[in-house]
Amino acid sequence: MIPKPDLTYEKELWSAYSLIAGMDEAGRGALAGPVCVGTVILPKNHPLLLEALSGVHDSKQLTPRKRSELVPIIKETVLAWGVGFASAEEIDLLGIVPATRLAANRALEALPQLPDYLLTDFRLELPELDVPQTAIVKGDQRSLSIACASILAKTARDTLMQELDVSYPEYGFASHKGYGTARHRRGIEEHGHSPVHRKTFKFHDADEDEE
Repeated sequence: MIPKPDLTYEKELWSAYSLIAGMDEAGRGALAGPVCVGTVILPKNHPLLLEALSGVHDSKQLTPRKRSELVPIIKETVLAWGVGFASAEEIDLLGIVPATRLAANRALEALPQLPDYLLTDFRLELPELDVPQTAIVKGDQRSLSIACASILAKTARDTLMQELDVSYPEYGFASHKGYGTARHRRGIEEHGHSPVHRKTFKFHDADEDEE
């Protein structure tokens, strides 16, 4: 059974840090579109925080409809939130890891102030940032902060991919969100790459749809 994210990590840190940001990404393994990073700072003294965010889970375990329903609840409950993108062009230029870190820094820049501590999903460490941090394996299943950030990143990116589907309908972005499904691969074989495809990504580099 997949565990439900809770406040174990946050509570351990709140005695020493007030502003703890959770952070997660979406779109890292896609063939097209940007990588997106979400970040949230949960309120330290909210008496009913777990109850208010009881529907939050690892974003991949939720339906698109449920994720969309949770977005306004998360935004109303958290102290602060931010979302950052790095484009397909930036991914090709920098590589996926530096581009993901660029998106993460853009998400942090969207916050009213820099957090005191970062909880990130595994592989999302920001060594260039002078802020203490912990990367957690399956963090979106274990930390409520990371799970909230995961939902914001996933929904923001999905919305953008649906918008790109209008401009590039031959690829089916609205259904697979840029991941390497059979339909998407056929679209690339038939039409070549669009301006929003990652030219440095090959079929074998990409993950299947994370829905």
